[in-house]
Amino acid sequence: MSPTVVAPELEAIPNRYRLPVEAYYRLRDLGFLEGRFEVLDGEVIRKMGQNPPHRICIILLSEWLGGLFGARHVQSEGPIALPVPDGIFSEPEPDVAVTREPTTAYPDRHPGPADLLLVVEVADTTLRTDLLLKARLCARAGIPEYWVVDVNTRQIHVLRDPVEGEYASVTVLSDCDRVSTASRPQTSTSVGDLFHPSPT
Repeated sequence: MSPTVVAPELEAIPNRYRLPVEAYYRLRDLGFLEGRFEVLDGEVIRKMGQNPPHRICIILLSEWLGGLFGARHVQSEGPIALPVPDGIFSEPEPDVAVTREPTTAYPDRHPGPADLLLVVEVADTTLRTDLLLKARLCARAGIPEYWVVDVNTRQIHVLRDPVEGEYASVTVLSDCDRVSTASRPQTSTSVGDLFHPSPT
């Protein structure tokens, strides 16, 4: 007789308390949380320090996207707002986000799904979280395009077309491929140019 397997979406921790985003801000303001954090599904996640390949990738991505959309349309390591109910318990801070309007157009709120053309996470130790949890949050919010840039394999996971909480189109591009955004398909760059130089 085979053991019963509980589906991951039904596997819950009894009596788990999910921390709302507003409670995180109160704790931070009271001095109970130090450093940089983001809130994902009610969990306070410490933002890890960046190793050089991770940092360089963010810089190269931001420069390329800034050339396409304008520097003020590219937000680096800033929060984005999600709709209710996910927005109650999650406030991601993606490595790079491209906004429809200049980021200065949002002086009293974080850009939300209707403001975002592209969200990008650069992963070295967080690939599973970025491809599963954060991808589903972005898809449920209706963000049209989400990338996960894997610095370890030098690949870009391009996720597009959110449908019922999942991305219907998933493409994995490697070092020698070319990549373009859905909103600027006529302009592409080599995937390899978005990473630190390969060792010779």
